[in-house]
Amino acid sequence: MTGESWKVKLDSGYGSRVGARLMPDTPPDASVAPEDCETMREVRAGVDALDAELVALLGRRFAYMRAAARIKPNRGAVRDEARKDEVIANAVALAKAGGLPADLIAGLWEQLVENCITYELGEWDRTRG
Repeated sequence: MTGESWKVKLDSGYGSRVGARLMPDTPPDASVAPEDCETMREVRAGVDALDAELVALLGRRFAYMRAAARIKPNRGAVRDEARKDEVIANAVALAKAGGLPADLIAGLWEQLVENCITYELGEWDRTRG
């Protein structure tokens, strides 16, 4: 994925959205705001569009994990518990400020960070092994 563009295909079965291709830097069209949704079709189209954005953002996050693997001087530096705690605390603070369930965000970020550490370790091994 490095240095190349990639596309996300939505195959949601919602009329014109079927087969739509979205570039990561092009925001998907969620034409109806959540508070204005009147049908499950509108809700699902909005969720599908947001999922495409989230996957694109995760792609950027994983690019930073590849950069970290390239920069860190040794494999032991990949796992940094103090930084992990900081990242999760930052997400929890943002969740609280946004009126979101902080405990659920903490759990999601725990999984996200652990998976990113696993990915970074794999990248460190792949590029240095």
